Amino acid sequence: MSSALLAASFMEAFGHAPGHAVYACAPGRTELAGNHTDHEGGHVIAAAVDRCVEVVCERTEGCAGRVVSAGYVPLAVRLDTLEPLVCERATSASLVRGACHVAARQGGTVGGFKACITSSVAVGSGLSSSAAFELAVISALSRLFGAEELPALDRARAAQAIEHDYFGKPCGLMDQAASALGSIQHMDFSRSDRPHAELLDFDFAEAGYAICLVNVGTSHADLVDAYAAIPREMQKVAHLLGASRLGELAPEAVISHAAEIRRATSDRALLRALHYVREERLVAERAEALRTRDMAAFLELTRLSGASSAMYLQNISPSVEEQSAMIALALAEEFLGADGACRIHGGGFGGTIQAFVPLVRVEAFSQAMDAAFGVGSCEAYSIVHEGAYAQWM
Repeated sequence: MSSALLAASFMEAFGHAPGHAVYACAPGRTELAGNHTDHEGGHVIAAAVDRCVEVVCERTEGCAGRVVSAGYVPLAVRLDTLEPLVCERATSASLVRGACHVAARQGGTVGGFKACITSSVAVGSGLSSSAAFELAVISALSRLFGAEELPALDRARAAQAIEHDYFGKPCGLMDQAASALGSIQHMDFSRSDRPHAELLDFDFAEAGYAICLVNVGTSHADLVDAYAAIPREMQKVAHLLGASRLGELAPEAVISHAAEIRRATSDRALLRALHYVREERLVAERAEALRTRDMAAFLELTRLSGASSAMYLQNISPSVEEQSAMIALALAEEFLGADGACRIHGGGFGGTIQAFVPLVRVEAFSQAMDAAFGVGSCEAYSIVHEGAYAQWM
C-alpha cells in the first residue's frame, strides 16, 4: 500500500486527513538457511520480503495513543507509564507501550498520538508479522517523538526486548534483524549482545528461481511447549558439556560424547544437537554458494538441510495424527524433483514450508499446492533491499 492509500485509511479511521505525520514501513522476513540455530549462537541466512507493516501517525493532545489497525479492535493506550504492564501481556498494546519506551529512552518527547496501521504480512504466514509490527511502530514513534535514530541492529535488539519484556514471549533476534536490515543477510549470533550481519548480494529471480511459501493451515495455538522444547533440549546438551549454548562447543564435542549425551539427556536431545552441528555447516556452505552464485549447490544443500530438520530436529509435524507440513514437503519434492528444493520454514510444527521453484514452473507449483491445501495457500515472494524505515510525509 502506498503512503497515499494509507493516508486515506487514516482519514477513514479518524475522520480527517493526517497533518504533520510520519509514515513508516517494515518488511516481513523469510529464513533461507539456519533452522533453529540462532538461539544457540549459530548462523542464519534471512531476507526481507515484499510484504510489510505500514504506519501513518501524528501527534495529538493528551497522554494516550489511539491505534487503528485493519481487521483488529482499535486500541487506546494510556502513556502515563511506559513500564511493562502485566495486564497487557500478549497484546498489541504492550508492543505500542514498549515502542514508546524506546522512543523516550532515545531522548524523544512521548505524548499523545493517533496511528493507522495496515499489514500485508499475514498472521501465521511464516513471515514474522510480529517483528515487522514491532519495527514499524518503533520506527514511526521514534521519528514522531523526535528520538535519536538507532542503527538497524540496535533497533532490532530494541524490538526483541519489547517482545521479551512487554509482550512476554521469548524469541531470538533473527526475525527483527532481517526486518531491520533488509536484503539477504548472513547473520552470526555467536555474540548475542552484538550480532554480525554480512550482506549477500544474490538475486534468486536472476538465477531463474522464485521463493514460494506454502501455508499448510496448522494452528500453532497449542504448540508453545513443542517450540520451547527445542532450545531447552539443545541447551541441556550444551550444559552437560560445560557450555550455555551449542554454539560455544566444537562440533566434535557433541559427536564424541554421543553415548554420554544419550545416557544423561534423551535420544531426541542428542538428535537435535546433531542437527545443530549439521545445520551450522550447511548454513556456511549455502552462504558460500550464494556468494559464488552457484544455485545448483544451494539447492542440493537446502535439500540436505530439509532432511536434517525432518530426521534430527523433528520439527515438521505437531503430532502423528497431524502431518500437513510433511505432506506438503512430500508433494513439493515429488513435483520439483531435481529442479528445485524445499524445507520446513521457520519454527516448524506445521506452519509453512519453503520451496525454491524454477520461474517457469511457479504457476503450476502454486496450483498443485493450492489444490492440496486451499486456494491462496501458496504464494511467491520477492526480496526487498530496504529494511524498516520512517519518514515525514
